[in-house]
Amino acid sequence: MKPDGIANRDILIKETIPSLSFDEKDDLGKWREKLRDKFIELTGLDIIAQNACPIKTEIEKIEQKDGYTQTRFLFESERGSVVPCYLLVPDTGKDKYPVAITLQGHSTGFHNSIGEVKFPEDEKGQPRTALAVQAVKNGYAALAIEQRGMGERAAANQPDRRVSLSERGSCYYEAVTGFLLGRTLIGERCWDISRAIDALASFPVCDTERIVITGNSGGGTASYYAAAYDQRIKVCAPSCSFCPYPESILRFYHCSCNYIPHAYRYFDMQDIAALIAPRKLIIVAGVKDPSFLIEGVRRGYETVKKIYDKAGAPNECRLIEADSGHWWNVDIMWPAINKAMENI
Repeated sequence: MKPDGIANRDILIKETIPSLSFDEKDDLGKWREKLRDKFIELTGLDIIAQNACPIKTEIEKIEQKDGYTQTRFLFESERGSVVPCYLLVPDTGKDKYPVAITLQGHSTGFHNSIGEVKFPEDEKGQPRTALAVQAVKNGYAALAIEQRGMGERAAANQPDRRVSLSERGSCYYEAVTGFLLGRTLIGERCWDISRAIDALASFPVCDTERIVITGNSGGGTASYYAAAYDQRIKVCAPSCSFCPYPESILRFYHCSCNYIPHAYRYFDMQDIAALIAPRKLIIVAGVKDPSFLIEGVRRGYETVKKIYDKAGAPNECRLIEADSGHWWNVDIMWPAINKAMENI
């Protein structure tokens, strides 16, 4: 015998069959209702909702940019949680614009989405990571949201509480303290996105009947789960983030914000597509992505296809494989999103 720190996990992962896995023989409606209830329970969205507060937007700054107006505003999504946002609206004179919610992955913050460089590491990502700027140039009212645990919403370094962003990443403190409170960081991010859609009522130029959500990596993960939670999102386009848990977050070290306690006892990531169907789902994956293995993506997508077939929407889901790694592919994402939004 020889001690092995991960052998036990490998055995359990291999033997586990999530109890709410998709089964073509099940009644879709009844199974989906059970799945949604468990998803809300495990993400803590029901507990988060208990701390809700009225939506009140506060505009901080309005700037005229090249071809669009950029508004920075704040709102409180729940007591004690202030959400900074940027809304970019084209200067093309329409009464209303479809909305593209753009989410940064793990980065220095959502300022990257508007093409702003605050830190040296931001420079190497621009203009590829300027998702909101890309969206507004494609004709959308672009909503960039600072996600919890990132950028301006990262837990500040606090020596007296031994919170250090450099040791375990900016999400860690919020993620693990959330577990003790019956919450998850991904659930809180879904809540913030849903409440941000509520906040758009303050901006009549936004057509909330036509909403697409997209992002790369952690932004793609939040996009996927948020679309599962909020039915107002008509198109979901996650990039480099969809993958069954055994080929991604159960196999490699990932940020703590990816984890939903007990989830794999009940469902895998592909099962959650049932909470999005029959709405449109575009999954983009890098064939060289070292964190979300393409073999897993393909396996998971087979289940997604079966779910959409059973939901009577076989043409509303799509997998696009990019010849790249863990990367936001500008030339792939926006043509696919624009095509999906044509009839919405």
